[in-house]
Amino acid sequence: MNYSQTLEFLFSSMPTFQEKGVTAYKPGLERIAAFCRHLGNPQRNYFTIHVAGTNGKGSVSHIIAAVLQQAGYRTGLFTSPHLHDFRERIRVDGEMIPKQKVVNFVDKHREKMVDLELSFFEMTAAMAFDYFAQSDVEVAVIETGLGGRLDATNILLPIVSVVTNVGLEHTALLGDTLAKIAAEKAGIIKPGIPVVYDNNDRAAGAVIAAAADRLGSAAYGLTAEDSCWGVSFAAPYQAMNAALAVKVLEILEIEGVNAEVCRKALASVHWTGRMQQVAPNVWVDGAHNPGGIRAFIQAVKAQNGLAVQEKQSAQQPDQGEQNAADMHPQIQLLFAAVSDKDYHEMIRLLCTELSPERVTVVQLKSERGLQADALARQFEDAGCSHVTAFDSTKDALKHVLSEKKEGDHLYMVGSLYLIGEILEDLKLQLHRM
Repeated sequence: MNYSQTLEFLFSSMPTFQEKGVTAYKPGLERIAAFCRHLGNPQRNYFTIHVAGTNGKGSVSHIIAAVLQQAGYRTGLFTSPHLHDFRERIRVDGEMIPKQKVVNFVDKHREKMVDLELSFFEMTAAMAFDYFAQSDVEVAVIETGLGGRLDATNILLPIVSVVTNVGLEHTALLGDTLAKIAAEKAGIIKPGIPVVYDNNDRAAGAVIAAAADRLGSAAYGLTAEDSCWGVSFAAPYQAMNAALAVKVLEILEIEGVNAEVCRKALASVHWTGRMQQVAPNVWVDGAHNPGGIRAFIQAVKAQNGLAVQEKQSAQQPDQGEQNAADMHPQIQLLFAAVSDKDYHEMIRLLCTELSPERVTVVQLKSERGLQADALARQFEDAGCSHVTAFDSTKDALKHVLSEKKEGDHLYMVGSLYLIGEILEDLKLQLHRM
């Protein structure tokens, strides 16, 4: 098979959570463990850092990998989902796995994958483990897919575990309370292995700390007050992610990793789809649940100054305040969401906290994508006006770019899959303007 045929086999034979949602989720470690034994347990050939969480785990993973690479270590990075190319999930020293390596892996192990009825994510994780071993990786940073305790990546024995922000997401699979979800995320903690965790929500943090205590693992809880050497970020939430990553590296005391190396890596790291500016006054952000939307709103407020706050005020501003508010940019949104997210709360937050001037909604290509008309009604019910609906991202993007006035701030948000579709189309759209 060539690369295109290989991808067609993977996506058609092994359903992805991205496309199918809950029906594609296969919890448990038996299948991945059996397949890794078949591969010779490649995940044991290098040190690993294991990262779980609701929001921020991808950013934390990228930061840790960037610092290790800056320090001269051959570094593997496994994340999900991908935005453009399947190979984004598996990188060594920042370079994606070659297409031929993907083809060779599937050609060699397809029969076993089918026999074990692996999920798409299990297959992808195993491919990463195998490629890292082939590539003589010294340290691999591995992001969980969903949850932690029963996630396919939890066959690892890491040198440190990380739990980022924990929020209410995938409640049908992980539990209907924050405590239950935190317990699932804390399931990646191994006996005697240290854990670094986001302790901004003390209820979730208490669950993680208790799990660490039971396992005799040193636990390091961080809050927003923990600094990261004053490095500036495109969004405030990235400062927290950076603090978690740096704490991991501090407690490991890895030779060659010092404050200066961390600063250089943090200054150069690039987060695709996380408050990413893609054109003048145009940003994309992959916030896709209420917790992510809250962080996104905080970042937008930081960019737009007092104008956002003034819109929320119940008091009528005097003329001087109104003139000051008029100097701030108008906010426009392009939004999409999938059906198994708490999109009601996401929309409520956007309308009440940001009061955007215009909203454009679109249905994603994924089977999980919510219909645009239904999304539009949700925004209208939440108090947003000037809502326009489209059935294709290409048409929606063309519309918002043509409608955007000079000085307006346009934000595209609601799903990582939306960001992937936008980034594919954006360059062509901008070129035609």
